[in-house]
Amino acid sequence: MYSAVLLLHSWLRWAVLLLGLISAGRAIAGARTRRAWLPADERFCRLFVSVLDLQLLLGFLLYFALSPLTKSALRDFGGAMGDPLMRFWAVEHWFGMLIGAAFAHVGLVRARRAAVDTLKHRRIALFFVLALIAVLASIPWPGRLYGRPLLRW
Repeated sequence: MYSAVLLLHSWLRWAVLLLGLISAGRAIAGARTRRAWLPADERFCRLFVSVLDLQLLLGFLLYFALSPLTKSALRDFGGAMGDPLMRFWAVEHWFGMLIGAAFAHVGLVRARRAAVDTLKHRRIALFFVLALIAVLASIPWPGRLYGRPLLRW
């Protein structure tokens, strides 16, 4: 089960990044051109947040139930904080992703409450870009101490 969930979690990150970039790009373009908020804008935003939520759910399943690395870190949390590799998996990765999801959710709620379409675009652009920054900073990119392959098989 661990391998299957890890594989899905690894591949789903690309959907999160792609949908986040599309949503943020549409919002930036919409704000610049002052175009109306379209149903497609809403769909991409909801899809981005939904896929990000699924990614977070899979990550928490790995964190709390399946990953031998985090089980080890949770057994000796103080020791894990002294090891940069263990600290990344025990705290930094999931916390950064949680911050990214929070930004995405706040942006979606604030955009829905905006009375003017341009303001909707601006709010989505701001909060989704912040979400993407948090997510990108928290991904275990290859070449880093805690790096993982770009495509897991």
